[in-house]
Amino acid sequence: QVQLVESGGGLVQAGGSLRLSCAASGSIFSINNMGWARQAPGKQREFVARITNSGSTNYADAVKGRFTISRDNAKDTVYLQIDSLKPEDTAVYYCNLYYRKYTVEYNYWGQGTQVTVSS
Repeated sequence: QVQLVESGGGLVQAGGSLRLSCAASGSIFSINNMGWARQAPGKQREFVARITNSGSTNYADAVKGRFTISRDNAKDTVYLQIDSLKPEDTAVYYCNLYYRKYTVEYNYWGQGTQVTVSS
């Protein structure tokens, strides 16, 4: 079983920065994607960013240039540096780990960390 534990959320003023962390533990296949999604009140969960174990990244258009995803493979940890925060970034941010082993897909989610941006 895999567990994902997020940290680093909080209340910040618009224009500020936060760094989210997500540590994975358990039986983790070495070739995997880790990433972040977010869910604002009354909205569906949406993709934010993704990073492969080799370091390739993808970002949602809404966060490009402001968010930076990185990972430490030795620690099975993924980070999300969030700069120039906007009120519309307010959401619960969820960590995700995905991998496929043979024909079986594994998709895990953390419990989420709240990010609130005040104007």
